[in-house]
Amino acid sequence: MTDNHYVHKKRSNVLTRVFMEDEALINKKLPKELLLRIFSYLDVTSLCRCAQVSKAWNVLALDGSNWSRIDLFNFQRDVEGPVLENISRRCGGFLRQILLKGCLSLTDNSLRILAQHCNNIEDINLNLCKKLTDTTSQALSKHCNKLQRVDLGSCSVITDLSLKALADGCPHLTHVNISWCVNITESGVIALARGCRKLESFTSMGCVQLTNEAVGVLASHCSNLSAINLHQCTNLLDAAVLSLAEHCPNLLYLCLSHCSQLTDASLIVLAQRCHQLHTLEVACCSQFTDTGFQALARNCRLLAKLDLEECVLITDATLIHLAMGCPRLEKLSLSHCELITDEGVRQLGTSPCAAEHLTVLDLDNCPLITDASLDHLISCHNLQRIELFDCQLITRIGIRRLRNFLPNIKVHAYFAPATPPPSSTNARTRYCRCCELWSCNSYSCDVIQPMLGHATVDVVSSGGVTRTLVRKTRQFCLKEKLWSTSLHTNGLTVEAPFTLSSLSFG
Repeated sequence: MTDNHYVHKKRSNVLTRVFMEDEALINKKLPKELLLRIFSYLDVTSLCRCAQVSKAWNVLALDGSNWSRIDLFNFQRDVEGPVLENISRRCGGFLRQILLKGCLSLTDNSLRILAQHCNNIEDINLNLCKKLTDTTSQALSKHCNKLQRVDLGSCSVITDLSLKALADGCPHLTHVNISWCVNITESGVIALARGCRKLESFTSMGCVQLTNEAVGVLASHCSNLSAINLHQCTNLLDAAVLSLAEHCPNLLYLCLSHCSQLTDASLIVLAQRCHQLHTLEVACCSQFTDTGFQALARNCRLLAKLDLEECVLITDATLIHLAMGCPRLEKLSLSHCELITDEGVRQLGTSPCAAEHLTVLDLDNCPLITDASLDHLISCHNLQRIELFDCQLITRIGIRRLRNFLPNIKVHAYFAPATPPPSSTNARTRYCRCCELWSCNSYSCDVIQPMLGHATVDVVSSGGVTRTLVRKTRQFCLKEKLWSTSLHTNGLTVEAPFTLSSLSFG
């Protein structure tokens, strides 16, 4: 045995003895009840570490009273059935909240055991637990009647039976998320609305079978709703929004993005009834115009967050009304609103509301704005981030000038080459910088060839496209020196087996 080894071993023994003495002193000075109280503030990782200190601390750390809230998101890959079942038996009635988002290995049997042993659960997150079926919801309904929050987002197998079970056994539900549960229909939502009248938040992104009738019943039975997310519920018409506005006047958050059949009538009725509205998301609602947003700005003065991305019909008039009518506006997205000009940004940027409150402004793909718009924003002292992707008339000089006044601002932008001029002198000016072709199986190289002037060409699952297009694209890019041009292909025929973004020319 070397001298160094002996010294190291002696030092370890001394440290161990000191630690044991410290632990004994802690245990002597602090009663068990106080140690338990201290442990109750620790997260899962810290509790597990404390459990390894000594037998006494192991007992205290694993006491069920310390496990009222469990978040296993950071351990999702390791959480399998036996682990959850062991936790369930140890926690018992102490458990109030458990977050299992992304635990892909979990099955109905493990959740059934959890429900049986932990019948005081109030909040459970099962988002992305894709193996779970209606059996899990039925177990929660049977054993966990105190449940208030349930997140079943992306549990794609569940059906209306889950919502009917929750409606029967969990009358205290206040928050429900069924996003991307594509098998849910109006039948399940109607049952939920009738059985859970305390609902405050309802999220159903991508539930394409949701109907106007279902939203109407939800609104009429759950008048306490303050947050509703109907993103990409594509069958909804103005009648659905009318029901919400009529029965839920205290709405604070509403998402109608990608509900493309809605018209200004929806915005007008919201303006008339929902004066407390704080956040409105209406991206890709392509029928909305300045008229609807004018009504909204006049009546909803508490609006702080607005997402108007791809509301392609709005003009500077909307910005003028927002500047005058929404003094608390903090975040505004105008991406792909191609009719917005420097004048609209001037009206917004020089308004008192923007100077005091505006923190985020998205102007991606607004082809008419120039560096003058950035000059109009220098008085927005709280502006933290601005998005300028593919704004062809914005220059590095303009961005540097803005940063001289707002040194902490985050500017997200890139500078793509300009679209080549039209071949015909009578042709209209083109602003397109990106071309996407999705599943156009009848398209051939001859059809796509004229599009090669765009900065980006996306060709997705288009069976008629061959290597010829790739070769011509490469030649074109090299000739025109389009350093940022790329061809995106995916799922093509055997003649062109390329992957997304596999070709980039620089």
